Amino acid sequence: MTKDLQIHVGDSLEDVGARAIDAWNRMGRGQAVDEKHISFESWDTMVRVLSPKRVELLKHLHRTPAKNIRMLAQALGRDYRRVHEDVEALEAAGLLDRDKDGLRADYDAFDVQMRMAL
Repeated sequence: MTKDLQIHVGDSLEDVGARAIDAWNRMGRGQAVDEKHISFESWDTMVRVLSPKRVELLKHLHRTPAKNIRMLAQALGRDYRRVHEDVEALEAAGLLDRDKDGLRADYDAFDVQMRMAL
């Protein structure tokens, strides 16, 4: 099964609440709710977190989970300190998982929905 990550940019608290209520109602009807939503305040915030190097890191982890940051940095041919910073930022945003087994990105795609006021 393909797992997608839903990324929302510029949503209001009402939008986030509506998604939560919808999931709650679906669970109440006995439907499976297996989805992950991440919200960013703005385009600028999302672009800061999802820099090209960080997207490359996520793609690598999706294909090849890593035991630790040092092994990931070596596999990417990058400086440990920079990879550590990237892992911390991506983990804080909910874009990668880290546990006793290591680092991984368990989804196949991002689905980005953006609302931008002009």
